[in-house]
Amino acid sequence: MRVYLDNAATTPIAPEVVEAMLPVLKETFGNPSSTHFYGRNAKALIETSRRTIAKQLNCQASEIIFMSGGTEADNMALHASVFELGVKRIITTNIEHHAVGHTVESLAKFGHVAMQLVNVDAKGNVDLTHLEYLLKDGIPTLVSLMHANNEIATLLPLKKVSEICRKYSAYFHSDTVQTMGHYTFDLQDLDIDFITCAAHKFHGPKGIGFLYVNKKTKVGSFIHGGSQERGLRGGTENIYGIVGLAKAIELAYEDVEGHQKHVQSLKSYMIERLKEMFSDVDFHGEIDPVKSLYTVLNVCLPKTDKAGMLLFTLDLKGVAVSGGSACTSGATKGSHVLEGIQADMSRPNVRFSFSRYTTKEEIDFALEQLKSAFELNLA
Repeated sequence: MRVYLDNAATTPIAPEVVEAMLPVLKETFGNPSSTHFYGRNAKALIETSRRTIAKQLNCQASEIIFMSGGTEADNMALHASVFELGVKRIITTNIEHHAVGHTVESLAKFGHVAMQLVNVDAKGNVDLTHLEYLLKDGIPTLVSLMHANNEIATLLPLKKVSEICRKYSAYFHSDTVQTMGHYTFDLQDLDIDFITCAAHKFHGPKGIGFLYVNKKTKVGSFIHGGSQERGLRGGTENIYGIVGLAKAIELAYEDVEGHQKHVQSLKSYMIERLKEMFSDVDFHGEIDPVKSLYTVLNVCLPKTDKAGMLLFTLDLKGVAVSGGSACTSGATKGSHVLEGIQADMSRPNVRFSFSRYTTKEEIDFALEQLKSAFELNLA
């Protein structure tokens, strides 16, 4: 048996998404910028998909800009804020995804913007009092804070942060890659400038996502070339990816409450079982369902002198998990998120992440293999 519990890294593509994409791959080969029959057909699929996504998020179709994924979308939001909106400072945290953290560091390194960190507590919660204090000086600012941490699952109160940003005339960008398709968004109600999406985080294809740009936020081109995506992102569009993204988001929001209830029950079950299995177990980030992303559980396990072998041992036993972000899995350096919350790095830390396809039987199997790994291999 093999069990996949690394859905925060990527999710298996839904069969319905494959079915939606196949006809496009086979038949719709026209360039969407061409004015003939084949081009118009391709363009129509893109715009229909854009309207489908906008309807789910309660925003205007023109506010959805298709990108290659979350990293590009984050990069565009950050660069546009500096070079188009006149931002002089970006406020963020030291536990953001590297798509944000490294981009801000690069912009600061070359003198384009000042970087300032807002405090976070031991569970990864942003100190909103400190954020407000930082904004009081009136410097033109972008606040960039992720909706849910991809490693420790702690959720950001988006609406509260939005209200603080507007109070001090700051722009607000949130990396919503881990929460898109898992939580509902009403962008008519949530006053935010940029949010991001990667389809492969909710059973869509890789290589496609979008950046939402609030119609009140006027930005220019990020990738220069043709006039695609209303002149904001040059390059021939990924038609079948866009169709797959639209289908994936449609499926996700057909029964988002049902998915949330199912996955949260698995996460809660795993927490209780882990407490029974180990006398010395802890959890990084928030685990309260109100404050925590229901698809992610970061576990701090008992000390062992072979902690570095745990993920490899679990993989051999048929359980796929991670120690943190998949984007840094090949690195020898420990998790910057766990370091950022001053977690105990001497103990093995494992991130389990679930999807709507995960079953209780798979959780039981994973727990059995984890227990076996400690008793036989790591003791």
